[in-house]
Amino acid sequence: MAKDLIDYEAMVQTALRDVVKKAIGNAAKHGLQGNHHFYVTFATDHPGVVMPDYLRDQYGDEITIVLQYEFWDLLADTKGFYVTLCFDDAHEKLYIPYSGLLSFVDPSVKFGLQFNPVTDEPVETGKTIKADKPDKSDKVASKKSDSAKGTSNIVTLDSFRKK
Repeated sequence: MAKDLIDYEAMVQTALRDVVKKAIGNAAKHGLQGNHHFYVTFATDHPGVVMPDYLRDQYGDEITIVLQYEFWDLLADTKGFYVTLCFDDAHEKLYIPYSGLLSFVDPSVKFGLQFNPVTDEPVETGKTIKADKPDKSDKVASKKSDSAKGTSNIVTLDSFRKK
């Protein structure tokens, strides 16, 4: 298989995030029009996310927020957006970078996107990491434990063949 020097996946992810950027930017500028409302899921531990620690503790690795009725101070910039939401009667200001998005849904028009989280830092590719070779005894032990568990990595096609 040829190496992807163009990185189509990254280009598509960027283009999809631009859709969200424009949708949230329009909502920040003009308010949510008609029946539009957004479900935004993001990684709470993504670099650049600003939110209180108690919310991270409460919601874990990801949280879905709803931008419909009770949100304030929606402000979009080129990297993400700010919004104030109410959590148990406490108003909390969040900052969510677009790169931390996991999904975006506008159920009023049955539109949704899913994302792979990315970091804003360039990722090095093409490096090889040298690992120690396993001993033969390790291979044998591994095969025996796989057989004992019935979880072999070998798939036979005999059952699919015409007889």
